[in-house]
Amino acid sequence: MRLDHPVGIAAAALWLPDRRSTAESDVADQRAAAGAVRDLAHPSLPDAGEVPAPDMAVRAAEEALRSAGVRGDQLGLLCHAWMYYQGHDLWSPPHYIARRLGAQDALPVGIQQVCNGGATAVELTAARLAAEPERGYGLVTTGDRFTGPGFDRWTADYGVAYGDGGTAVLLRVPAGERDGLLLRATCTVASPELEEMHRGADPFAGAARTHRPRVDMRATKRAYLRSHGREAFAAANERCVRAVVTGALHDAGLAPDDKRIRCAVLPRFGRKTLHESWLPVLGELVGTELLDWGRDTGHLGAGDAIAGLAGLVRGEVLAPGEFALVFSAGAGFTWSCLVVQAPAPD
Repeated sequence: MRLDHPVGIAAAALWLPDRRSTAESDVADQRAAAGAVRDLAHPSLPDAGEVPAPDMAVRAAEEALRSAGVRGDQLGLLCHAWMYYQGHDLWSPPHYIARRLGAQDALPVGIQQVCNGGATAVELTAARLAAEPERGYGLVTTGDRFTGPGFDRWTADYGVAYGDGGTAVLLRVPAGERDGLLLRATCTVASPELEEMHRGADPFAGAARTHRPRVDMRATKRAYLRSHGREAFAAANERCVRAVVTGALHDAGLAPDDKRIRCAVLPRFGRKTLHESWLPVLGELVGTELLDWGRDTGHLGAGDAIAGLAGLVRGEVLAPGEFALVFSAGAGFTWSCLVVQAPAPD
């Protein structure tokens, strides 16, 4: 998505709990899981304990608003994205977050696009603000808590371990002089033929976890691989990573070898997954530093992209005028790339 005028990123925040989960304490069958855990390369993962997922989003949002000097009642739009259970059935977490923030005039919207929800929410919020700048500020939040009995953060998936956390990013149009980053372009592509990887051979059920007591993405992926093999996913992943890189750079008016591209922030997947499915393609397409900030957090559900934005803002990684690419991907499958720039002095 090409933005005729940059969208200001007034603030971005990542909230992580102090408590940590280790594979040794949480994985039931160490002999079966030892090799997979080594491939993930996470020494430990953030564990929220009893803190609900929407409350983590609220804490991140409060930090972002405080950093920008913005009140909740100045928000015109609030989009909340999540991957896993938010704590209640048939309930709207974005309305709860808006209420907690005092954002009585904001339109609360829920975004459910699994792990790519945060990046999708940023794109949709930016588009809405560009079309209706009178809304002022738009806030995007995510919050996920991967807790039992329905989820095991270490063994639910192949190549990915799941950490708890909340994220928030505050957007505005027009951009302001004090904005830490400018959103210059976004690109999202999908490969719907891969939806079967998270459905498998299971029939449609009438309630959650009817087929198994825990979320088991390994089981559905095994069923997919028995029918289609590994080549179909590998080819789609390479094609779509290439597409979001080339599309995002084109819409941002950048060449792949532009020296102003300081870095690319990787999705927070396990080490083996990144080395097999991401690094070879990105290394070929962009000659810049690839940042893996997920070793300490694991995959944050819908929050990877916004956590990447928060890391860029907090770490002051970019010099004035420099760009970064921020990547995200999730079940469906969908891939996104956000292009951001540190404001240059006039």
